Amino acid sequence: MTDREKYTPGPASGAQIQKDGENWTLVLVRELDHSPQKVWLALTDPAHLHEWAPFDADGSLGAEGTKVKLTTVGAPTPQVSETIVTRADAPKVLEYNWGAQNIRWELEASGDGTRLTLWHNIDRRFISMGAAGWHICLKVLAHLLSGTPIGRIVGPDAMKFGGWQQLNAEYAKQFGIEPPSWPPNAPKH
Repeated sequence: MTDREKYTPGPASGAQIQKDGENWTLVLVRELDHSPQKVWLALTDPAHLHEWAPFDADGSLGAEGTKVKLTTVGAPTPQVSETIVTRADAPKVLEYNWGAQNIRWELEASGDGTRLTLWHNIDRRFISMGAAGWHICLKVLAHLLSGTPIGRIVGPDAMKFGGWQQLNAEYAKQFGIEPPSWPPNAPKH
């Protein structure tokens, strides 16, 4: 059995939402056993992003003012959005937009590792789905950083992957919302 076949996403944890009227922001915190410099590279380098992120980048996200095209992975019709990196303070803070959504990463040295915090504004109707998706992406990132890559699990593939529906339901419960049923005919947990 391969590492990917053994992989399970684990329980929903380390997430909260910040509400400002209809604008909701997902906040995910993860403790990684790797230096901020190593995590920074994984967040900014297109080859690393290709291994774990829900989008491909046609250039590095590591420099403020850089224009990069981000293309969703696994979507029936790939969405391409041009972004400008609005902040790149290596290896501490990275900010850019993904379509109409803002992404902010903060990296803080924590012992021998990094406390990684993600802020992502997501339509509140889909915030539990976003939490489930990022949960899996960040687990895949942790495997990649540890030298045991399991391959990217995003988009429809993530939704079919064992545990995604449960994560979606658990995060929805934690956030006090009704979980969106996705795909539309999927059973609710």
